[in-house]
Amino acid sequence: MATPKKLAALLGKRGPHKVLRGNLALAGQPGIVFTPANGYNLPAVAFGHGWLLGAERYENTLKHLASWGIVAAAPDTERGLLSSHRGLAADLATTLDIVTGVRLGTGDISVHPDKLAIAGHGMGASVAVLAAAARTDVKAVAALYPAPSSPSAEEAAQTLSIPGLVLGDPALTDSLNDNTLSLAGALGGPSTFRRLAKGTSDGIVEGRRLLSPLGVGGTERATVRTTRILLTAFLLFHLTGDKDYEGLAGSAELKNTRVVDPHAPIEDQPKPSPISAVRAVIGR
Repeated sequence: MATPKKLAALLGKRGPHKVLRGNLALAGQPGIVFTPANGYNLPAVAFGHGWLLGAERYENTLKHLASWGIVAAAPDTERGLLSSHRGLAADLATTLDIVTGVRLGTGDISVHPDKLAIAGHGMGASVAVLAAAARTDVKAVAALYPAPSSPSAEEAAQTLSIPGLVLGDPALTDSLNDNTLSLAGALGGPSTFRRLAKGTSDGIVEGRRLLSPLGVGGTERATVRTTRILLTAFLLFHLTGDKDYEGLAGSAELKNTRVVDPHAPIEDQPKPSPISAVRAVIGR
């Protein structure tokens, strides 16, 4: 069995599968889907975008998951200032219904109804928890650098008994635009909470943004790579049962990350630098 370090190096690269792109709008749901070129009874994840963003800002991450054999789909709705968290949660559920209910590709790709997960980033991370709590067929949920939602993702998280993954940046304090610590502590099922040693909460977002020319809010290669490694391992372990990825899906050591107990006293939590905390707020 390969060590977590070797598996991380492997998962940081594109997987062995050729990837196909599809349009969820053909089934009545605006959004995109990426699949391996063929395969039956595949695992699948529905992915929720962050506030004021859209599905296309995560295309390469979705492609990465598909290259490792996971059908990855993202609704492209609720992109405005007054986006509805309930609406996006409903669209994530619809997305799962579509990928499990129809044959994908040219009919030679299918998703197993017992291999489903929901994930998201920022606003979409908390919405992923809301969507997972409303279903009985979701086997895992991943919240990447979450931001608060209404209704409360923390209340929904307490009702879950499925495995969870929460990733956070170096900033510690929950605020108006960050609920990483409280959400990690609220999850009712077996969960792993990691903080990255460097980077910001929006470092996984693809494409140029308003403050990118100033060096703030741009895509961060290290953050993207680490996030993809952890998310891919988490999904492969919990959806396919591949025990090779158990360590990375749990508490195995990984460079530039730290597994954190969200219930530990705040003085025992790793301390962020002032710069990383400011960058996290600006970049959100």
